[in-house]
Amino acid sequence: MPRIKPLELRNQPKEIIVTINRQWRLKTRPSGLIGPEHFEYVETELADIGAEEVLVRNLCLSFDPTQRGWVNDMESYMPPVGIGEVMRAGTVGQVVESNHAGFEPGDLVQGLGGWQDFFTVPNGVGLSKLPEGISPEQALGVFGTTGLTAYFGLLDLSEPKPGDTVLVSGAAGATGSVVGQIAKIKGARVVGIAGGPEKCAWLTGSLGFDAAIDYKNESVAEGVARHCPDRINVFFDNVGGDILEIGLSHLAMNARVILCGGISGYNETEPQPGPKNIMNLVITRSRMEGFIIVDYLHRIGEFLADMMPWYQQGLVQHKEDVQEGFENIPSTLQRLFSGQNTGKQLLKLADPS
Repeated sequence: MPRIKPLELRNQPKEIIVTINRQWRLKTRPSGLIGPEHFEYVETELADIGAEEVLVRNLCLSFDPTQRGWVNDMESYMPPVGIGEVMRAGTVGQVVESNHAGFEPGDLVQGLGGWQDFFTVPNGVGLSKLPEGISPEQALGVFGTTGLTAYFGLLDLSEPKPGDTVLVSGAAGATGSVVGQIAKIKGARVVGIAGGPEKCAWLTGSLGFDAAIDYKNESVAEGVARHCPDRINVFFDNVGGDILEIGLSHLAMNARVILCGGISGYNETEPQPGPKNIMNLVITRSRMEGFIIVDYLHRIGEFLADMMPWYQQGLVQHKEDVQEGFENIPSTLQRLFSGQNTGKQLLKLADPS
């Protein structure tokens, strides 16, 4: 028999009975720009949970450029989302029912809950409780994979030193904005690349970047040359393509290039050509390295020990772009690729009860 579970929903009376799980599933694999047409809305009946299982209700969904890669039918660090499967996404939710000793109803938890109202977790695998005092939005942003990516990508792979010039592409995005602030904490001079005067003003104003280059309204190559007269010691790249090539052209000796993402090419139908000036790494004795944050999850305690005091002292600020409405989930992912978001892109489904 299907479960009939009473839940307190936002803006609805407490006696509402919920038996349906709304889902967005992958309908077709995109060729080019991903959009709502590649997903289908499905309703399923909630079923009873089994031994050692945990039922979680999603409260907040994370949207990340890597999700574009998850829908491609190709080998990667995670298997692709299958046609007809619920779209994968990081989420924060609240435990509704639990047959697992490690979780109780009411617990706020984080996991890969996907684009749906509810998800069931066998043996609690992949679930983690939110630290006390951290909101769902913060858990998916500055204290979640966004902050982890910025922290370990910059500090472990590039080890910025006082006086270094650090160039950050995608600097007004969730990860890039945190990267620049951590670099400032470490005594570096930071130049960000972002799209539009409002984003650039946010970088140099609230976040304390030393300079910002508006790629929509000025030459990035000229801007890098102007703002990095002594060339670049660290380049944290979230964009790839032409921006990566410009960065490689301005490397100082023994520079470090960190490849975090390549959002400029995620929706291209053909692979982007490699940088024409890759040999500049040899000439400058520099190194270029990529990373995946899943390799650092076991070090989250180390990250929080630094990030929480930085955040509390105002040394790191974080902006969330929060959309609402289950029907808006597919279009919210598209915001990442049209440059509409500033900071972390989220969608809120409900408040904790």
